[in-house]
Amino acid sequence: MASSLKIGVFGASGYAGAELMRLAAGHPAFTVVMATADSQSGGRVEDLYPSLAAGYPDLVLVDADPAAADGLDVVFLALPHGASQELVPDLLERVGTVIDLAADFRLRDPSLYPKWYGSEHRCPSLLADAATGIPELFGEELPGATLIAAAGCYPTAAALALAPLVRAGLIDTTGIVVDAASGVSGAGRVPKANTHFNTVDEDFTAYGLLDHRHTPEIEQAIGAEVIFTPHLAPMNRGILATCYARPAPGADTSDPLAVLRDFYAASPCVVVAGRSPSTKATLGSNCAHLTACYDARTGWILAIAAIDNLTKGAAGQAIQCANLALGWPETTGLPMVGVYP
Repeated sequence: MASSLKIGVFGASGYAGAELMRLAAGHPAFTVVMATADSQSGGRVEDLYPSLAAGYPDLVLVDADPAAADGLDVVFLALPHGASQELVPDLLERVGTVIDLAADFRLRDPSLYPKWYGSEHRCPSLLADAATGIPELFGEELPGATLIAAAGCYPTAAALALAPLVRAGLIDTTGIVVDAASGVSGAGRVPKANTHFNTVDEDFTAYGLLDHRHTPEIEQAIGAEVIFTPHLAPMNRGILATCYARPAPGADTSDPLAVLRDFYAASPCVVVAGRSPSTKATLGSNCAHLTACYDARTGWILAIAAIDNLTKGAAGQAIQCANLALGWPETTGLPMVGVYP
């Protein structure tokens, strides 16, 4: 466990990259020495994001050149899906640990990439080597890992809510419904017609019907079949995943909340409670808020998760993974309480 670590952030101009920079500025061992943003190369971090000015008054954004990362302890990749595959093989030869926030190394089966992402994977031999970046569910893969695929925001919320119930044999592993809503920052910083203020404000809409690319990642993380419907909510940040499942034959449905409490008893980044989770309660925090209950009238088990999509759903979880990979306590440098109001 090194006392001072040199950090690179590739894709620092995006929302997840900016959140990485914010959190890294408060980490006792991290020093960001390289921040890339091809479209903003040559500009200063504080000019692009004045919110980061106190932490990075002189840092200049540069091009994403793996050779410039030589000798860094950790590189975080906050790049568009598909871009990491071009960089990771080279970076693994140059830096200690690579943590990818995109989907490029999340799916273990390379045959899934053409179907869900539209192209063949360019380095499929690395997929089996990538640790799964949900510490509460796959923490045993993280110590000493050199390549980590941080999970997506929707899969993180759904998996945290459902995986303990699947592992306990409480719910049927077919026909699970994941109904989830995200804040607009989940669509990224680049403006799009469907994320324009006038489109999103006072609206609530479903998208990616039956074919959203996070579906196989959710199924891989929980070990069960799901139908996943994402929604865009008129808020900046947050994920609320409401999940419905039928009990497994013969399962004890008396207290699904207790299953979650027991499973996460030693997980500092998960709050389990009887109250319904709220995205506002997670704002800026690396904690997921969960609940679960059984409806005897309809025979459904209900599990709900709320996270901040940019923190626990992206940058915070990536830093949590880095902490565990490098031997630090997993909460080091991470905010554990939300910003309110």
